[in-house]
Amino acid sequence: MGRDNMLLREYNQSTFIILKAAYLYYIKGLSQNEISDKLQVSITTVSRFIKKAKDEKIIEFVIKDPYIECIHLEEKLKETFGLKDVIIAPDPAVSHVENEKFNAENRKKLVALEGARYLQRIIKKDDVLGVSWGSTMYYLINYLNPCQKVDATFVTLHGSISCCENELDVRTLVSRMAKAFSGKKYYILAEGLMSNRAIAEYMKKEKSIAKVFNMFDKVNISINGIGSFYPNLDSKLSKKEYINESELEKLKNKNVVGDIALRFFDANGKECKTDLKERTIAIDLESFKKIETKITIAADDNKAYTILSALKGNLIDVLIIDYSLGNSIMKLVGKAS
Repeated sequence: MGRDNMLLREYNQSTFIILKAAYLYYIKGLSQNEISDKLQVSITTVSRFIKKAKDEKIIEFVIKDPYIECIHLEEKLKETFGLKDVIIAPDPAVSHVENEKFNAENRKKLVALEGARYLQRIIKKDDVLGVSWGSTMYYLINYLNPCQKVDATFVTLHGSISCCENELDVRTLVSRMAKAFSGKKYYILAEGLMSNRAIAEYMKKEKSIAKVFNMFDKVNISINGIGSFYPNLDSKLSKKEYINESELEKLKNKNVVGDIALRFFDANGKECKTDLKERTIAIDLESFKKIETKITIAADDNKAYTILSALKGNLIDVLIIDYSLGNSIMKLVGKAS
């Protein structure tokens, strides 16, 4: 019988040596190599001591209630909607920014940070990433690690929006994202909404725009925010700078609840069929649904019904939200059942 095995049998009778190994590893932060030297046993024996400390519940791991609830909520959302993944950002009141003012902007930043880290975990060489516009996307790009380089391609999913700030415009966002990853970029040099269908059809045939439209079939990951028309008209696309009152009324008549990539959808996640559909320079909703991994990031309790509708329409594969919003979505599910 080897020396280590003899020691292990002997030390198995000593709770203290197991406790000591666990204390040095988890509390003092020593490596297993350092503990091995300190206790004069092999690294393998140290590993066994640490495992035994867990098995015999000498040491236990506890995740505080506000945080473990995020895990439970993630599991519920994933199971309820059959999602590929769900990321829940803890509310500021229970997270590391608890001293900051608890407001919508902080929620948005927390979600954007989670979105940036998630994207950096999954993106790989030769991926084609479709990007939409928005303030949450703007924050996400600010959190990207510029040291992570990936030979991927970044594509705008729609044309520009004249009523939004330049820093939030999809062309700016795609350019910055491509630069952060040192990837390639493709964007549409046109407004997202044309005055009539004929002009929209003509623009789609223009060489540089047609090239981007041809890229849509190659997009395997998309990342976007989501605009809400219900219960309040919170989406920037509901403003008169983008659509007029007549166009808004037509959307309301089609029971519009939200928008993704300049496409408007109803409570079942189906596209609202108004003349805006034919005048929009953007990926169509059916093509969008075929994207392998569709990531939606959002932070606002008022978007719960909108996100639920998008989930019904299979417009989301990965959901990155804050705890409060996720909880509101599940409450709506409970009311409907």
